[in-house]
Amino acid sequence: MPQKSGFYPSTLLGMNKVLFFFLFFISYQGFTQKYAIIGKVTFPENRSNEKVEILLQEENRFTSLSESGTFRFDSLVPQQYTLSLFASGYQSLIKVIEVTDRNITLELILTPLQGKIGTITIIEEKDNYYGITRLKPVEGTAIYAGKKSEVIQLDDISANLATNNARQIYSKVAGLNIWESDGAGIQLGIGGRGLNPNRVSNFNTRQNGYDISADALGYPESYYSPPTEAIERIEIVRGAASLQYGTQFGGFINFKLRNAPEKKKLEFVFRQTIGSFGLFNSFNSLGGNIGKTKHYSYLQYKTGNGWRPNSGFDVVNFHSNWSHQINSKLRVSAEYTFMHYLAQQPGGLTDFQFEDDPQQSNRNRNWFKVNWNLFAAHLDYKLDEQTDVNLRAFGLVAGRDAVGILDRITRADLPNTERNLLSDQYKNFGIEARLLRRYSFLENTSIFLIGTRYYNGFTDRSQGNGSTSSTADFNYRNNSEPEDSKYEFPSQNLAFFTENIFYLNPKVTVTPGVRFEYISTNANGYYFERFIANNGDTLFNDRIVEERNNDRSFLLAGIGLSYKPNEAFEVYTNFSQNYRSINFNDMRIDNPNYQVDPNLQDEKGYSADLGIRGNKSNWFNYDVSLFLLSYQGRIGTTLKVDSVLFRPFRFRTNISDSRNIGLESFAEVNILALLGKTSKQKNLSVFSNFSFIQARYINSEEAAFKNNDVELVPQIIFKTGLSYRVKDFQISYQYSFTSEHFSDATNANFSANAVFGTIPAYSIMDLSAKYIYKKKWTLESGINNLLDERYFTRRASGYPGPGIIPSDARNFYLTVGMKL
Repeated sequence: MPQKSGFYPSTLLGMNKVLFFFLFFISYQGFTQKYAIIGKVTFPENRSNEKVEILLQEENRFTSLSESGTFRFDSLVPQQYTLSLFASGYQSLIKVIEVTDRNITLELILTPLQGKIGTITIIEEKDNYYGITRLKPVEGTAIYAGKKSEVIQLDDISANLATNNARQIYSKVAGLNIWESDGAGIQLGIGGRGLNPNRVSNFNTRQNGYDISADALGYPESYYSPPTEAIERIEIVRGAASLQYGTQFGGFINFKLRNAPEKKKLEFVFRQTIGSFGLFNSFNSLGGNIGKTKHYSYLQYKTGNGWRPNSGFDVVNFHSNWSHQINSKLRVSAEYTFMHYLAQQPGGLTDFQFEDDPQQSNRNRNWFKVNWNLFAAHLDYKLDEQTDVNLRAFGLVAGRDAVGILDRITRADLPNTERNLLSDQYKNFGIEARLLRRYSFLENTSIFLIGTRYYNGFTDRSQGNGSTSSTADFNYRNNSEPEDSKYEFPSQNLAFFTENIFYLNPKVTVTPGVRFEYISTNANGYYFERFIANNGDTLFNDRIVEERNNDRSFLLAGIGLSYKPNEAFEVYTNFSQNYRSINFNDMRIDNPNYQVDPNLQDEKGYSADLGIRGNKSNWFNYDVSLFLLSYQGRIGTTLKVDSVLFRPFRFRTNISDSRNIGLESFAEVNILALLGKTSKQKNLSVFSNFSFIQARYINSEEAAFKNNDVELVPQIIFKTGLSYRVKDFQISYQYSFTSEHFSDATNANFSANAVFGTIPAYSIMDLSAKYIYKKKWTLESGINNLLDERYFTRRASGYPGPGIIPSDARNFYLTVGMKL
């Protein structure tokens, strides 16, 4: 029977009241725009009006001249603003204005340049060369006021981009636990604030603003993540992102890909990398501008042997996006992404095997294959100076296949025996619409956002016997009826959300928001229930047909506050409710190391932040915050023993409530600027990234879990580094430490199959350097795991294990790049 559940009482009634309140403000035209900047631009020698681009920097708002040569910015607050004017053939003009009167009127004259100059395009100047910044309160049609956010600027860091080295790339984002499943960086594994890092499944993961995971609702694991060389910046927002981006406790991560170069009709970029263990990476891109049309495409091929035997891989990534500016108000774009990779998996190790030789492999018949096709279309429309609309549609056609031996790592892989084959096919599509409007309320500017989202997911999953060969053969022995299970998992999601920034005064903002969710998840198929004795005899083998349906609707609410007396200092706090539905792996999978509670329930809870952030005279950048992450019925894993054969296995269930409390801090100092030696040619900086997390199970009805540490939560994560840049040369050193932590809810120190046990503390050093010659040639090199440590970051219950997954030994890379 379908199950109906509500998150809070009077959900729909409460939502209607809030939506009515906000819609009243957005539609009511009685609000007058109290503060405005009005300008008149004139040209010498009685020239006719030229094309002028005008930027209001603090608001990140653009406009152009009217036919009469005037411009206007409305809905402002009384504060200091910076106007920047750009026009082809004229000197740029920057003017600082103090808005105190209702209407500030300006008369501006542009001065011609001596000689000829091409078209000028406004490009936002970077604040620093540190490689880390924050999201603005409003970006595009999204609101981030009062939320904890980080933005990684890839061009400003020196790291091993060819292998997507997450330890270096995310080094300045506090509180991230990073899994290293393969040395090539094919799959990203990061988790924040004590959440499971597995394939970024606790973040709402997006590329250019749209979903890229297998099924954003029912199976939010990201088998695809874009190559780092193709990324312009990575945007991360913590738990409060749930109101705009959906039901994930970890927050939101968005990979913003590179776009066409602003000033070139055509640009080629070639990057070729070689490295340890047979690594070869070729990244090539082509982009440019043709009138009002922009295009950018890249192709990446990566191959290698891996550090351990039986760990070779081949990866192909392709992406192309095109955008066209139809007129000054309307822009449309479309993009397509393809990824294919084939990787051999060397399997896991027991604790004793790892101590003896972490490079060894006991599996030579395990293979993993992924095909990913992503489609997206965007429409951006400016209704008027105060109102922006964004519409995005997206789809996924993809597949994932894994074949090999899932049995305990203590058992040998016997040649010519049938392997286990798991196959998934994903077909998803969605559409999301947003409207953002600036309006005046109580003599201050307020910003209103409203949006809706529809998502339809479909997963076809089967598991059964594969071939007896050792090759990458992904065919079932019995394709019509696989021997273990076959399911269809359709899902639907409809959401409405709204947020509003209220400026109580120019320094204080309050940002309330709500989100209504309707979720429907279904499972239709069969599985075989069997019992196999130690001697291999099958005692029973029953085919069970199953149909499940779970429909639920609920309301999430949240609020953020910000006090920002000046541009260099801000106090922020936020609170938001969270919700996470069970995924398809929680419904049915046949794995002797892993079982799932048939009565598993969705997770509920909330998150909260309180922090300060800012900078000091361009020499000090910091963000320090406290957070609370509260779960009701947290899903976790515990160690159980088979009552008949006395074999240990991993059992996934609602363990109990949990509470994660922590401190996250990031600070970076520009030492030369601190000493008064400010220079754009030189920079010497040191950073510190520290997090302390106490994560405990609480209110547990079972003594085995009471006050236990939550699994996969290092209490201390610490990173520090030194970076020196002189002109076009940059060198960076980094030290990373992760403390010991448990891999299951019982806090077991050891298990014979190595699926459970502690993950010992580890410390790793990395060194990277980069040199750019005449802005065309790039030479990059570095050493990862500088001291050649032997360590591991995870214990796997299934692929790529089961057992301990060793991380790579010391390795180097060398990249040569050219831009034409």
